[in-house]
Amino acid sequence: QVQLVESGGGLVQAGGSLRLSCAASGRTFSRSVMGWFRQAPGKEREFVSAINWSAGTTYYADSVKGRFTISRDNAKNTVYLQMNSLKPEDTAVYYCAGDPRRTVTTASYNYWGQGTSVTVSS
Repeated sequence: QVQLVESGGGLVQAGGSLRLSCAASGRTFSRSVMGWFRQAPGKEREFVSAINWSAGTTYYADSVKGRFTISRDNAKNTVYLQMNSLKPEDTAVYYCAGDPRRTVTTASYNYWGQGTSVTVSS
């Protein structure tokens, strides 16, 4: 059984930083892509970032480019999202996802975590 478990969310002031982690178990994604999405209250789930595990190619939404960094640890089968210069509009539940069915930016992945909440206060 494949599981994705996120951690690292919390409450932070604007301008602060958080690092989200997503630990995968049950399979590796070494030949696939893992991504981060977020969903704010009353809004649709939106793409944040993704990484091609083997090639290391990274993808970012324009809204987070230059502030967020995605990375992976092969030994730990874990993907990270380092979030710096956080803004109140970054407030959302952040979801980890693995193995996209379509494009990496489309919220149509085979595997999803349960989400971790990020709140940025002004």
